[in-house]
Amino acid sequence: MAGKPLHIGVLALQGAFREHRQRLESLGALVREVRLPADLVGLDGLVLPGGESTTMARLLTEYALWQPIRKFHAGGGAVWGTCAGAILLAREVRGAPPQFGGQQASLGLLDAAVQRNAFGRQINSFAAPLPVSGLEEPFPAVFIRAPAFSDVGSQATVLATWEGQAVMLRQGAVLATAFHPELSPDARIHALFLMMVAETKTEMA
Repeated sequence: MAGKPLHIGVLALQGAFREHRQRLESLGALVREVRLPADLVGLDGLVLPGGESTTMARLLTEYALWQPIRKFHAGGGAVWGTCAGAILLAREVRGAPPQFGGQQASLGLLDAAVQRNAFGRQINSFAAPLPVSGLEEPFPAVFIRAPAFSDVGSQATVLATWEGQAVMLRQGAVLATAFHPELSPDARIHALFLMMVAETKTEMA
């Protein structure tokens, strides 16, 4: 990437954070694994990886990261959530397990509801060529227990749909993908996120 490298954090409490780190570093970003609030200092962007959203939510509470992440975004930091990470971004989570009383905490940074396991369970996982707004060719998207977005607010833009359901959104400095770009050999969505981070950083300067 041109200019100074961007400093990107990847939430490293659980899930596919190593794959995100490798892909971002291959594009020239300086990547830091985030486990504590202090790890957010000096970052330009933050990735919330795929994994298990209820486990990630519990660990966000355990490591006192909910408010620091919200503060990071409010201060101009760009945030991208993939699959479980996208669930954590939504204003409402639907389909939480019964042991959680049907309720699941979220960051509320994305004006959309999210339905867990919208395309089925683990056995229903699949890969598909996904048309994405802004990309000339379809993206080879990997869906694993993927969520889908609904009740999308006016400030959010749907960038991709699959089977009539929204699976990729952008709202300002927030990006959300229901699928796993880090499990594809295609780096275009990671590059898109870095462009978004650079744009946000310029706007905040």
